[in-house]
Amino acid sequence: MTTIQKKSLNVGKFVKTAHVDAVIRNYKKERWVHNIARLGREDSLSVWYSVEELESLLGTIKQHGGDGVKLYFGAYPLDYAENPAYAGRQTIVLVATKSRETTGGTTNKDIYITKEGASEILAYNAGRICPPFCGGGGSIDGDSEWGALGLTLVKQGDAGLLVV
Repeated sequence: MTTIQKKSLNVGKFVKTAHVDAVIRNYKKERWVHNIARLGREDSLSVWYSVEELESLLGTIKQHGGDGVKLYFGAYPLDYAENPAYAGRQTIVLVATKSRETTGGTTNKDIYITKEGASEILAYNAGRICPPFCGGGGSIDGDSEWGALGLTLVKQGDAGLLVV
């Protein structure tokens, strides 16, 4: 009997609190402050999905032969009528993928399925973005999701300091 060993698809790892704090602080200083200046209000800093939603998404991906998820960074249009509070803010779009081995290595191709006679990407979006929906109202006392990340002072040249 021949046994075929399946290659592990794991590429991520669990990280420590210090790592999370560092990458979020860096993001806020290098990207988020520029988004705020452009939008004229706070951009979203996180996107939340329930465990049930994610389990359902993963089940659907598996039903269609997928074995992974790409997380695409995106932004809602400035005239986003479906939820005006989201207008212009960044988001995360989760897209189903299937890994394929090629001569150049492993690729992760987006999965398309047929819906109502048309080919559609298998994707999930519209999670709860923070801000504006942070649960605790965005307070800096540590009670809200984004307040617990701490403060970052960003020097903006002649424009002064920005507290994020």
